[in-house]
Amino acid sequence: MKRPTDKYGELRGGAAQRLLVRGGLLLVTAAVIGTLAGWTKRVRATEEVAVPNARLVAREMGSLGTQLDAARGEMALIRLQLDRASAIMESSAKYQIPADLAAAIYDIALSEGIDPALGFQLVKVESSFRASAQSSAGAIGYTQVQLATARFYDPSVTSRELFERDVNLRIGFRFLNDLLGKFNHDTQTALLAYNRGPGKVSQILAQGGDPANGYSDAVLEGYHPPKAEVGWR
Repeated sequence: MKRPTDKYGELRGGAAQRLLVRGGLLLVTAAVIGTLAGWTKRVRATEEVAVPNARLVAREMGSLGTQLDAARGEMALIRLQLDRASAIMESSAKYQIPADLAAAIYDIALSEGIDPALGFQLVKVESSFRASAQSSAGAIGYTQVQLATARFYDPSVTSRELFERDVNLRIGFRFLNDLLGKFNHDTQTALLAYNRGPGKVSQILAQGGDPANGYSDAVLEGYHPPKAEVGWR
């Protein structure tokens, strides 16, 4: 359940994005007006018939096109930055975790091809966002990765290093992304393989069984995949 302040935070974020878009459009409009004004002055300053030079017009329009493309690129970057900041703040409030941890989960999930929303759910179920979490089976840290699994990705990694936030998140999310690829981006099956082991899940499926044990349902509870999801690769 969202806190009352979340509503106003969303409104402020939306207003900020609209103002930035309008600001970008105003800058481009001003550039167009300035260029046209300069051309008009040049026309008035001569006694010749005001017939614009085709090359001059093409050069001016090309310059304006370049400026417009640059403005669009800057606005797209600003939108991405605003979306990132908004998602991190919302996740920090939703899961009651520090903003730096929320930022790390968000950024590392994206870099490893995982939907950040799924990344947060995985860490929540695996460790309740505790860096020091350790299971009786030897699973370590935020994503509860076992040392043998971690060494498949980094042969030199130590159990001590697996307690480090970024190391643990990166290996855990990379493992999940590999499982998504292995199981044809079936999120539920990939999550079951993450929990039970890919070999075990593949064996059960090959025998016509159902590997479900409730784990994937727990991770996916309340999770909404992105629209038109093709696979976070």
